[in-house]
Amino acid sequence: MRIGLVCPYQWDVPGGVQYHVRDLAETLRGMGHHVEVLTPAEHEENLPAEHVTWAGRAVPVPYNGSMASFQFGLVSAARVRRWLREGAFDVVHVHEPAPPSASLLVCIIAKGPIVATFHAATTRSKFLAAWGPWVRPWLEKISGRIAVSDFARRVQVEHLGGDAVVIPNGVHVPAFAEGPPLPGHARGSDVPTIGFLGRYDEPRKGLPVLLDAMREVVRAHPRARLLVAGRGDPEEFAELVGEDLAPHVTLLGELAEPEKAAFLRSVDVYCAPNLMGESFGVILLEAMAAGAPVVASDLDAFGRVLADGTAGVLVPRGDVAALATALSGLLAEPARRAELAAAGRREVAAYDWSVVARRILAVYETVAPTGGIGVTASSDDDAALLGGPPPPGEAGAATAGPFRRRVRR
Repeated sequence: MRIGLVCPYQWDVPGGVQYHVRDLAETLRGMGHHVEVLTPAEHEENLPAEHVTWAGRAVPVPYNGSMASFQFGLVSAARVRRWLREGAFDVVHVHEPAPPSASLLVCIIAKGPIVATFHAATTRSKFLAAWGPWVRPWLEKISGRIAVSDFARRVQVEHLGGDAVVIPNGVHVPAFAEGPPLPGHARGSDVPTIGFLGRYDEPRKGLPVLLDAMREVVRAHPRARLLVAGRGDPEEFAELVGEDLAPHVTLLGELAEPEKAAFLRSVDVYCAPNLMGESFGVILLEAMAAGAPVVASDLDAFGRVLADGTAGVLVPRGDVAALATALSGLLAEPARRAELAAAGRREVAAYDWSVVARRILAVYETVAPTGGIGVTASSDDDAALLGGPPPPGEAGAATAGPFRRRVRR
């Protein structure tokens, strides 16, 4: 099958949707399918040499408590049109299609089987509330809808109508389960270690809550350490930690994928103190695959990943005392940590990409039994991109030529 994947966010900026598209493409290629990716990026040279086409630059805008990518207009549409024509795809799979991005452009321009995955989970989406009625006619062209969680499904049903099948994010379980720890750090040593990974300068990730809890943890476990990995301002981080906690906190900075796996294999407990805006919890899966017991906020998405608390410990979000009690308790009970680690390994097996990709393929096969992807007439696209009404019908014919992996304009 020839499959086109569309990532709406900057490929060279780390993020969950980017990783999802990357890993899905890799898995599908490993299963023998031809897969091409269309994505914006700050710099085209940051893209892989093959199978990834540059959709141009995108403007970052606040969305769902983080930063999304705004990309629209006639120039971007021309890139999308060329990619669709030259790809000769049997199906295209767009991610987060509602905001103005490459994904929405594909929904406007493409004719034929379109599958969409909805990732965001936010109870109050100003964009969807304001623009949902305008984008809905274009999203009605989607043949198969996927949501990564029940929460993400409810959000898209509420704002956009229709329904979606829930297929979770995936993780390459063996890549996290096997390998050495970080040099100088070993799970089970006399220095109990808690791990945190994420954009530590984003309030919704909850690091300040964890730091306050650590002040209680080190009273019960004076040798305890917190390893923090991710992006942010080191100077602001140092101020946040404070002199009293500094001897117990190590900032590792941004980690490459192999280093991230080693990091998760090194910690005695992984902590996710997130406060809001999480539609899933891939990092929890990665920690579980690496054998780390998990303590996480009781967000809806995290509860689903942790099997309502049977594969990890859930605490009320923002509750410093409860978080400190949970962390201190696990550090004091090696048997309980081993029990949770075993439960996590059992639970994460269903999220391995080899399993998840087959579920996504089943959606492709349902919506694309015959035919393929074409494009609408450019005049219809121009009207939509300039603010006109959706076209009354689908016009235009599909043409395909030799695929060019890069689009330059």
